[in-house]
Amino acid sequence: MFVVAFAAVGGPDRAEARGAPESFADLAEQLLPTVVNISTTQTVEGQPSEELEEFFKDFFDRRGEGGGPPAPNRRRQASSLGSGFVIDPSGYIVTNHHVIENAEEVTVRFFDDTTLTAEVVGSDRDTDLALLKVETDKPLVATTWGKSDETRIGDWVVAIGNPFGLGGSVTAGIVSARARDINAGRYDDFIQTDAAINRGNSGGPMFNLDGEVIGVNTAIFSPSGGSVGIGFAIPSTLAQNVINQLRDSGEVQRGWLGVRIQSVNEELAEGLKLGKPRGALVASVTEGGPAERAGIKQGDVILTFDGRPVTEMRKLPRMVAETPIGKDVKVTVWRKGEEQSVDVNLGKLDIEQVAAVAQPTETPSADGDVPSLGLVLGTITPELRSQFQLDDKANGLVVTEVDPDSAAAEKGLRPGDVIVEVDQEEVSTPEEVAAKVTAAKDEGYKVITLLVYRQGEFQWVAVRIDQS
Repeated sequence: MFVVAFAAVGGPDRAEARGAPESFADLAEQLLPTVVNISTTQTVEGQPSEELEEFFKDFFDRRGEGGGPPAPNRRRQASSLGSGFVIDPSGYIVTNHHVIENAEEVTVRFFDDTTLTAEVVGSDRDTDLALLKVETDKPLVATTWGKSDETRIGDWVVAIGNPFGLGGSVTAGIVSARARDINAGRYDDFIQTDAAINRGNSGGPMFNLDGEVIGVNTAIFSPSGGSVGIGFAIPSTLAQNVINQLRDSGEVQRGWLGVRIQSVNEELAEGLKLGKPRGALVASVTEGGPAERAGIKQGDVILTFDGRPVTEMRKLPRMVAETPIGKDVKVTVWRKGEEQSVDVNLGKLDIEQVAAVAQPTETPSADGDVPSLGLVLGTITPELRSQFQLDDKANGLVVTEVDPDSAAAEKGLRPGDVIVEVDQEEVSTPEEVAAKVTAAKDEGYKVITLLVYRQGEFQWVAVRIDQS
């Protein structure tokens, strides 16, 4: 089975491309002293799972010590191996969050075999980054940060780490892709490389040919747990900001807009008269949040944020997170066929506000049939509210039947869904829905947008109109 395994074991610069060096030896000699091996210990219960040999993010290479497997639920000492790199001669070291997660003791071994105990300064699960500190009586050899945004696909890179606990291993490759989303979290923006990255490389640096850190090696895509030439690194532009915050305060503070968003596909773009898919569609607005106070509404499409275009939905959470709390930000939205500008004063993202992206959604006789959508709709009565277990927030028209051969069925609409708006206008009767569908057809539109409420969540759905 192919898995994305976590290896615990911006606009391109158009500068002239650099050829491959005859040897990486001089660069490796310069950089090896800046990279460290990290081992952790903790007490766990039960037998080690073979699955964890593949999914390194949770626990890398966590093997029980001793001759045979421990008895079920028996407490035992387990270990984890990873990599890291020095960013300050006074003893600050960067690694991955998953390398040191739940560790009771963290030990750092340097290139000269010096071993020191490290304290965790801070850790950020969302970006899988952590900052350690060791006490040392002599300055350490430190790395320097590079600019990952200036890295181009095809550029040479060098990775150094601790694969399989072997220590100080150097591999080279190229940047295979940028801005990869591997479904690891809200802020996915990985650099992909074909430089060999294996178990134990997690937290190690990815260098450019100038010896600057442009990424933190984090994950691999592998059918076997070993390198197949598809590795991923957190870009330095993201990492440096997070590490600076951890160093200053021990935690990461992120901006908060107060909206749940979804992607704009081609059908939604047509239904919203947007022209082409772009931006982030607001599925719901948090009551009392920054967006609501600024006048952002459900159904708006956020096109720009703080002067930067939102080319696709997944770009927005990172833009918001990286913006200082309390900053006044200009946001451009698409609302009912035209652009509007609003000013938002960003709040602080709290743990309970983490859910920023809306997840895709999937009888008594009714009093309204809308055949061009393949739906039978009913006004919400106490009987229908009880039958479909609708909460008090459900207001609109409840779907009582769905034609299995209709476009609505293809989009996952089902009985019990509540249609709140049609083409960004509230509806309260099936006749209103039918009238809006007819108007859309008369104006030459083939798609209509529905705001659907299901089990406490809102979702915009674009449904193709039956033209027959």
